[in-house]
Amino acid sequence: MDLSQYSEIFLAESKEHLGAINGHLLEWELNRQANEPVDAIFRAMHTIKGMAATMGYQLVADLAHRSENLLDAIRSGGNAPDDETLELLFTVIDTLDKAIDASVASREPDVDIADVLAALDESARDHGLVSEEIPPAHSELPLVVASPAGPGCWVDVTLDPDCSLKGARATIILNRMRTIGEVHAVQPAVALWEADNFDGIFGFRIETAAGEEAIEAEVRSAGDVAHVRIGQPVEAPTPERVAGQRARHIRVDLRRLDTLMNNIGELVTARDRLARVARSRNDPELDDLSAKVSSLTGTLQSEIVQARMTPVWQVFDRFPRMVRDLARQLGKQVDFEVGGKDIELDRGILDEIGDPLVHLLRNAVDHGVETPEERARAGKPPRARVVLSAMAERATVAIRVSDDGRGINRQKILIAAKESGTIDEDVDALTDEMLMRVLSRPGFSTARSVTDVSGRGVGIDVVATHLRALGGGLEVRSEHGKGTTFTLQLPVTLAVVRALTAKVGEERYVMPITHVAETLDLEPAAVTALEGQDGMTLREDIIPLVHLRDVLDVPGDPPAKRPVIVIQIGGRRSGLVVDSLTGQQEIVVKSFEPPKGTLPIFSGATVLGDGEPALILDAGGFL
Repeated sequence: MDLSQYSEIFLAESKEHLGAINGHLLEWELNRQANEPVDAIFRAMHTIKGMAATMGYQLVADLAHRSENLLDAIRSGGNAPDDETLELLFTVIDTLDKAIDASVASREPDVDIADVLAALDESARDHGLVSEEIPPAHSELPLVVASPAGPGCWVDVTLDPDCSLKGARATIILNRMRTIGEVHAVQPAVALWEADNFDGIFGFRIETAAGEEAIEAEVRSAGDVAHVRIGQPVEAPTPERVAGQRARHIRVDLRRLDTLMNNIGELVTARDRLARVARSRNDPELDDLSAKVSSLTGTLQSEIVQARMTPVWQVFDRFPRMVRDLARQLGKQVDFEVGGKDIELDRGILDEIGDPLVHLLRNAVDHGVETPEERARAGKPPRARVVLSAMAERATVAIRVSDDGRGINRQKILIAAKESGTIDEDVDALTDEMLMRVLSRPGFSTARSVTDVSGRGVGIDVVATHLRALGGGLEVRSEHGKGTTFTLQLPVTLAVVRALTAKVGEERYVMPITHVAETLDLEPAAVTALEGQDGMTLREDIIPLVHLRDVLDVPGDPPAKRPVIVIQIGGRRSGLVVDSLTGQQEIVVKSFEPPKGTLPIFSGATVLGDGEPALILDAGGFL
């Protein structure tokens, strides 16, 4: 039997279990008398062992089994784990991670687990291991599989709830049954066993000379079987359950969703062009067709976007372990908190924010928070607090990395910025907005600024550039001696966005609505000076003005009446002056790497509804 078709499922589910184990280990480390973490770790380890054994990945199965031995010995002994035991378990998780990758890639010899296995065995003996056999706990579960009439006997099977590769395990059982008789009338259909929510409850009719005890023994020999019943079922399901509920969720390759998103983007463009043609023809039948296509396209677009939405915990869950290890390495005590884990982002964006968050979290632990001795001298508790949180804000998602550490020394940043020519000599204080501009300037984050200033320059320019490429932005709030918060402002999705179309000279440009706070006419009386450039009074504030015509060096005189697009990312605002506004439409974002020397104000390109191309303005480039 070829089980390679299940390797990707095994990989994904094993990684999920490892992430959960990491979380439970961190919880256990903080509360070593608690029973729940070790029970949860044992269950996850048992599941990984069962999946690996089913797939034939002996390396992973051996490592998980020996880990079960140690965990069972700890549970039986009732003693709290010491630092050495916990450190060993963390090492086991790292080794398991490598072993899983190697097994799926058929590279098992690349991973040496002998030392880890020996350490596990020794620790298990030290904790009083009596037997290496750890019987799984099975429970009697209700049977709900229908049994059509026919010759032979009907067999109901319920797999262990902890068996993750239920489809593979059920297939093994079915193949074993075919060695002792003729199998038919399998329910639900074998094709549905690959569904993501196949619950491991199935039945079949078998014609065989073997007795009921022999049939049950053969079924149970496949492993991970919770219950077997031979005869008629105790309850028949409704047709909806058999035909519908079992196939409501399936795993889909992300590349297919990417292709669907690209195609729906092109369909949106075609829809807009069809609408323009319909308006020009004055044909009621064509108008009706255009309206129908528009409605269907909108529904399809919404469903595809929702299919790509992923909770941020899938990225966040890898950071508690990273923060814990870094804090121990640096001799610091850190309480790491995570919030808003259920907030959803487009999978494409979520995959891109991992590295920026690593930069910011490492900076928070390495350069932001103090050692326990420093915190005591400052009148702070010895344990620092680092928080990673996500929150939905209008059409964006804000992800914040904050700490209660030493904060940014603005005066030292100011001195370094003046010496490097990043800021004018007459500036005597840095606002949060100015601080962000300084920190995110390429080249400012030199070794000298890392050591002598505050270390907060490390990677900030890289993070800011990365976020701008995603159509987002970065802002900072810091108070010396109190702490720092970096906020990542991100769009919910990238591929198809609502945008404002503006014209400068003969060219049209688009600005995603996500970053547009408002639009208004430029009033000469409202224009004032602000730090050597034009500014504009907007209610009680003065915001900087950027004339797009001047930035692009467009020849000719501007129109007498010009609109201003007020751009806002987080708490930062500026006004972008254009020649005219020509409307709104949904656009398909085509990202590109701008040629060297190109102004850093474009984040991509698109094709407008009339088939003409236009550049997408990067809001972060004007703040």
